[in-house]
Amino acid sequence: MKVTYHPKLKQLARKLRNDSTKAEIKLWKELQNKQVYGYKFTRQKPIGNYIVDFFCNKLRLVIEVDGYSHNFEETLDKDEEKEQFLKGLGIMVLRFSDDEVMKDMNNVLREIEGYILNFEKIHTP
Repeated sequence: MKVTYHPKLKQLARKLRNDSTKAEIKLWKELQNKQVYGYKFTRQKPIGNYIVDFFCNKLRLVIEVDGYSHNFEETLDKDEEKEQFLKGLGIMVLRFSDDEVMKDMNNVLREIEGYILNFEKIHTP
């Protein structure tokens, strides 16, 4: 699937990669180098007018790690708008809080793996 994005987001995505949260860094250590069932994830990936935390094109999967700021109504509205846009492209969004990633990585990875196994059942030729 070809993913397009607004060109101005490329520089912001690079900045976000350099300023990752502790939770994003911890999850990235688990996702990078095709460690999860051999799937390649990228981080801080521009898609449309948004930047997602982690993206796997083959799985049509976005993973978002939500910190404290995601508890505010304005941010929740933006998150919902972003998620609806991604769903319209056929992309699934999995959301985890910073706390989940920092304190319960095993269950975070189980949920990601569960999505992958289900995806493979449906999309295997």
